[in-house]
Amino acid sequence: MTADLVPVAQYLRMSSEHQQYSIENQSMTIKNYADSHGFDIVRTYSDPAKTGVLLKRRQGLQQLLKDVLNGGTIFRAILVYDVSRWGRFQDTDESAHYEFLCKSAGIPVHYCAEPFTNDGSLPSSIMKAVKRVMAGEYSRELGIKVFAGQKRLAELGFKQGGPPGLGFRRLLISSDRTPKQVLAGGERKSIATDRVTLVPGPTNEIEQVQEIYRLFTIEGLSLNAIARNLNHRKIRSPQSATWTHSVVRTILSHPRYLGSNVFNQTTKRLGGPWVARPRAEWVICPGAHQGIVDPKTFMSAQEILAAKRKTNEQLLSDLRCLLESKERLSVKIIDEAHRTVCSRTLSRRFGGIRKAYELIGYKWWLDL
Repeated sequence: MTADLVPVAQYLRMSSEHQQYSIENQSMTIKNYADSHGFDIVRTYSDPAKTGVLLKRRQGLQQLLKDVLNGGTIFRAILVYDVSRWGRFQDTDESAHYEFLCKSAGIPVHYCAEPFTNDGSLPSSIMKAVKRVMAGEYSRELGIKVFAGQKRLAELGFKQGGPPGLGFRRLLISSDRTPKQVLAGGERKSIATDRVTLVPGPTNEIEQVQEIYRLFTIEGLSLNAIARNLNHRKIRSPQSATWTHSVVRTILSHPRYLGSNVFNQTTKRLGGPWVARPRAEWVICPGAHQGIVDPKTFMSAQEILAAKRKTNEQLLSDLRCLLESKERLSVKIIDEAHRTVCSRTLSRRFGGIRKAYELIGYKWWLDL
């Protein structure tokens, strides 16, 4: 530390939106500010490639606040490039709170690239408040633009992140759809114009998926029974965890196995919790890639899943409506209808198709 210079710390944060906010550019601006104000930078805290929306993801800022609150720091001020680097908090009071903690400990925050001096005066306070609102609004607007771009690409059949799912692998392709390479787990594309689609994975995984559909649609096993079967045979689940009924349900219901690209099933906006989106808001692109389950088997699985969500009375009500419409019933009529589940599901639920007929008062033998 140089004599007669005030020891200070610098805080650096870069997400990925602009080169002007690179760590190097921030450091250079802060260094020039320090030199012109008699400061000596003795400590650096940084959060490279981190969003400014949430504190919990920024270890650098967390450590800075911890050191300040614990006392005993050798620096007497904190230099930050601008208000947005301190944070793009959606609640401007949160940004002000963290700065207030530092100021209360006798360590003020200086914004080196802002056109105002952070001296507590009315003009600077107004400007700082406006800048905080602008910083938070930027994140909201950017989120809307990013989502719109992702939605457009999803409609074209390109995968927008997340694991590929059991039986698939992610294929990196160029902007003209020329295949480049299969991505390993955790690998990401490095060229902005490249895209990602799904391709069938290892044969053993494809066979596992098809077996799950067979056990469900042909053997009639429940979701829990299938999970127990797979766990007993020590077959690894998609995330190498224990098979559960929810994991099995995902495989049996996800349109990717039919060859459709799906986007916006869940959303996580600005660091909030994951929220399931209504099916009506899903972005589905049929035929985006090669499926590994035939359409008839996939639709049969969807009918059985839908039936599991209906009570016996609801199923019988649908069957009565079909009888009123067709004036007679048969396995063929039931299987070709759109409002009722398949005859196999009715047989499984009621112990035979004729038993279901009896429950709705249909005298089937009169139509033989």
